[in-house]
Amino acid sequence: MTQPVFTVRSTDPIEGAAALLADRRITAAPVVDGDGRLIGMVSEGDLLRDRIPEDPTAHLRPAPADHHRPRVVAEVMTREVLSAWLDEDVSDVARTMLTHDVRSMPVLDGGRLVGIISRRDLLRTVVRSDEVLRDEIQQRLDGYAGGRRWTATVTDGTVTVEGEFDDDTEQRIVTVMVRTVPGVGGVTLRQPVG
Repeated sequence: MTQPVFTVRSTDPIEGAAALLADRRITAAPVVDGDGRLIGMVSEGDLLRDRIPEDPTAHLRPAPADHHRPRVVAEVMTREVLSAWLDEDVSDVARTMLTHDVRSMPVLDGGRLVGIISRRDLLRTVVRSDEVLRDEIQQRLDGYAGGRRWTATVTDGTVTVEGEFDDDTEQRIVTVMVRTVPGVGGVTLRQPVG
């Protein structure tokens, strides 16, 4: 997730929003109201859509008298916004982004905008080596247990956690803890036999 979040208002001029995206090298920005609540998203495509004629010869003809060129963000922004929650599993976020072909999604915590996640952010999580994943997972497990109680191994992003579990609740907690590590593709728990 990227922080701070660069936002625009629905009343901002299109040129200002375009300058923000270009200057910050981002593909989209959340649109917020006066109270900072998310009301939309504006992307590079939204800003370009009515600025580039579809017909390459259009510049040779005068614009029709009824032609309205959008001036403010509200006229081009996407109002139906897909968003992620702060505690949402990164694999679910990636699946949503790919399914709906979006490049970035605002991240909310209790309805408040706290960040934005992009495909580039997700890409950084999947290029982590198994060793890096194992070390981070082992550190989390040891911190939770107060010492070495479980052993984590990682093969191609799939994690196996071996050791004794007190009950189903503890197994669920460990599974969730491991799945929240960016780059984890799956989790298997193994208790010793006997």
